[in-house]
This record gives sequence, structure tokens and C-alpha cells, in this order.
Amino acid sequence: MPTTLTLKNVPDDVYARLKTSAELNRRSINSEAIVCLETVLAPGCSAAGERLRRARTLRGQLGTAFDVDALDALKREDRA
Repeated sequence: MPTTLTLKNVPDDVYARLKTSAELNRRSINSEAIVCLETVLAPGCSAAGERLRRARTLRGQLGTAFDVDALDALKREDRA
């Protein structure tokens, strides 16, 4: 059986973002809050350190070194 949860002292800006997100997703504010909680607390959700470790592992598997200066030059070139 679902449990009722009451939130107090929710900052106005947080409530406004939740309300906007609910409207965009065509959900009630309650349903949007549940989706947000499920997303953050999902069992597959990993800590920042774990995500960083995984990103470094994946980068190491690329086998190609990236020239940071060359990438920066390409970014600037595209913006000109």
C-alpha cells in the first residue's frame, strides 16, 4: 500500500521547477515528484565517484589520445 508523504518548507523556486516539469510531462505535481524521487533513488543510480571512475575507464578504452588544444581550436573555429 502506498505511503503518504507531506513536504514542508519547499523553496518557491524548487516548487516552480517541479510544477513546470509536471506541466511539460502532463503529470500532476504529485506524480512528477514521485517520478523525480524514483529517478534519483533508483537502484541503478550510481554515486558521482562511481560515474567518474566509469568515465575514466571508458576513456581509457578508446585507445586514442585527445589533443586538448586541438579540440579547443576546433570549438572556437565552429563558433566564429
